[in-house]
Amino acid sequence: MKQVVCLYCEGTDAKLAVLSKEKDTVNIHHVSSFTVSRNIHAVSQRDAIAEYSSKEMEADLAFENLESVSTVDSEPEEKSDVELLNEALSRFKLPNMFFIPVVTEPIVNYHHYEGPQEENKKKLIQNLIKDLQTSKGITVTEDMIDVTETIEKSSLGVFLEGDIPCVGLINQLANFNKRRYLKIPTIKTAELSLAYYVSKSTKFFPEDNSLIVYIGKEYSKLIFLEGQKLRHIGSPLDIGTKNLHTYDVYFSKILLEMENGGIPKLDNIILCGEDRSENLILSFYGTFPEANVSELKFENFGIGELGEEDQKNLALFAVPVAVGLEYFDELEKAHVGVNFLPKYIQENQKFFQFGWHSYALMPLLFGATFFLTFKTLSNFRELKELDFEIERLNQRQAQNQTLVSEITPLETRINSFDATQKIIDNAAIGAGLWNSTLGKISDFAETRRNFWVIKLEPVGKDEIKLIGYSLSRSVLTEFAEQNKSSVLKNINYDPLREKNAFSFTLNLKLQTDSVKTK
Repeated sequence: MKQVVCLYCEGTDAKLAVLSKEKDTVNIHHVSSFTVSRNIHAVSQRDAIAEYSSKEMEADLAFENLESVSTVDSEPEEKSDVELLNEALSRFKLPNMFFIPVVTEPIVNYHHYEGPQEENKKKLIQNLIKDLQTSKGITVTEDMIDVTETIEKSSLGVFLEGDIPCVGLINQLANFNKRRYLKIPTIKTAELSLAYYVSKSTKFFPEDNSLIVYIGKEYSKLIFLEGQKLRHIGSPLDIGTKNLHTYDVYFSKILLEMENGGIPKLDNIILCGEDRSENLILSFYGTFPEANVSELKFENFGIGELGEEDQKNLALFAVPVAVGLEYFDELEKAHVGVNFLPKYIQENQKFFQFGWHSYALMPLLFGATFFLTFKTLSNFRELKELDFEIERLNQRQAQNQTLVSEITPLETRINSFDATQKIIDNAAIGAGLWNSTLGKISDFAETRRNFWVIKLEPVGKDEIKLIGYSLSRSVLTEFAEQNKSSVLKNINYDPLREKNAFSFTLNLKLQTDSVKTK
């Protein structure tokens, strides 16, 4: 659970307590008391940040005073209220903490409501607002009023008026630490929180009348209980440890408030605050001999982090400690107390600051955001599909490149085959011519036994030369006539073994017609 800072401002006195709760134990980490200036009550909580920033700016821009700066060491300036508060919380992380301002009279006012008691709290508060307007002429908004019960089962309206000093101081602290705001979950009242703590920590008989006396530095409070319930809250006394001369003032004021509250006697008196001396206790015993006078105790708290002096004087911080305990009990639904959270604080703590026109534009902003988001997702999906398609085409291109590399040698072979085929075709034609011519020569030589060829050699592209022998010149003439393309070049007489023989040389053209006719 986050740590809670309970800050109580009354007059020039400010007290704070830093608390947290772990399991069933409320730990008090730090308590502090410091004096604040009177003008803190004149600073509006709505303008606290702006005023603090403007003062810093004015100090930075005060160029006209540069020439008049004295070289003599001046006395150190007193620390401001926000510096004192920041110093008291220096060891804590402020953004991780909740701040609860504690208010008292005259900021808090009480109104006894005797009208119809509604079970619906919201409707009861509306009736209270109407009753205040009618009976006292006071106008209060719903965020500035709450209600609680008293011993008579009647309703006690509690409402705020004027500026809240603690809120302004907390806003200044936020600005001092360069933050827009510090989290304020609620605003509590000193008297009601103190009465709750006493009724929870001390057991009384149902018929007992008890008085809680809180003595401050400038003011004092009187709170009356009947049994464990609130009976009456007295008007604040403008006396405290700074201006107290005699205790008789307390006794006369107590008797007056007992008369106003219809309280016949006092059975218990509980003292807390700045003065819990033995003289005070003896004085109360002398005036109210039948009452049991005691100092308010703070037991079952984790106080190990406090110094010895703070542990001994914990009753000085009765109000902020009681507020912290009540807040934790409210979180755990063990108690329903009085809480305030004005609208200006709620607006200041919003993450986005919207006016009415901004709310009017919110549907448009939502629609535009939805459209842009949808469009962006659609484009992402389309880009993803295109990436897949590019990857697929790249793979196909790689496969095609592999096929091309395999086809290229085949294409080369096919192209070379055409040239080879042409050569073969040409060779086939030539082979046919040779075959036809040789066939004719062979047929002629077979029918003429006296004719033979001993040598064949090419002469031209389509012409060959035949060299051979014949036993008859007429055979040569017959061969030349049979082959019209032949030219007989020469005939020589060349006897062979006592026989007449003739050697010849004959040129013979290869005839294509003979090949085609076959």
